[in-house]
Amino acid sequence: MTNPDLYARASEAASHIRQLTPHTPRVGIILGSGLGGFGSQVEDATVIPYSSIPHFPQSTVEGHHGNLILGNVARVPVAVMQGRVHAYEGYALESVTFPTRVLGLLGCRSLIVTNAAGGINPAYKPGSLVCIADHINLTGRNAALGPNEPRFAVAPGAGLRFFDMSTAYSPVLRTIAHRQAEALAIPVEDGVYLAVLGPSFETPAEIRAFRTLGADLVGMSTVHEVIVARHMGIHVLGISLVTNFAAGVTGDLIHHEEVMEIGRLAEARFTELVKAVLPELDLAV
Repeated sequence: MTNPDLYARASEAASHIRQLTPHTPRVGIILGSGLGGFGSQVEDATVIPYSSIPHFPQSTVEGHHGNLILGNVARVPVAVMQGRVHAYEGYALESVTFPTRVLGLLGCRSLIVTNAAGGINPAYKPGSLVCIADHINLTGRNAALGPNEPRFAVAPGAGLRFFDMSTAYSPVLRTIAHRQAEALAIPVEDGVYLAVLGPSFETPAEIRAFRTLGADLVGMSTVHEVIVARHMGIHVLGISLVTNFAAGVTGDLIHHEEVMEIGRLAEARFTELVKAVLPELDLAV
């Protein structure tokens, strides 16, 4: 259940961050496994370790550096999270989504959320970038559980007890991403992301079931951050990097090291796309 002082703790964290940087971010970016190198693109950067921010959770997963970087990318004020925490690390969903709450309180009105995902759709090969069109939450929990806190709303009509998720991933922002990807000759498809709790990778039978449900991608993050972002009224662009075929698609075993290596190989294309998207995205919300 949501702790009744969640808003106070998120406000304290945001206030602490403001004291350390002159930047007021308008776009938040959450970097998934293997994509943390994007943080080097931030100009005039203020780097704040998660460990120094009050109440901020600490990642224990390889490839998640654990820094909040504030500055500018493509002349857009951003707050970049180098890594996230996951429920499979033992964190409550309130902690998993705490950084998203803080990003909203800092001024972010749009969020680019990224992840490493397994490709259920065989057309999405390792190294592919996929815009998330929708998600299926099979983690067994919802990050909006507990008492509602309307003070988190950052847009009119947000902060409701029951809130709409029919456009959880903004069609407007997705159109911008596709337009910029086409201009850069970077192939980008749309897909449905299915989230599981983890930390074990999925079984082939589970992947066959997920395919029947309409999923193109599978992973262990993202959906709860998006739920909280939409509760607050933050617009979301989701980008998955396909790092491996899901279990049973090819018969190969899955290794976290493979996830990290594909992330490094795709980093240049990912960086180019996000830098191209940011100025137009910033104006759209």
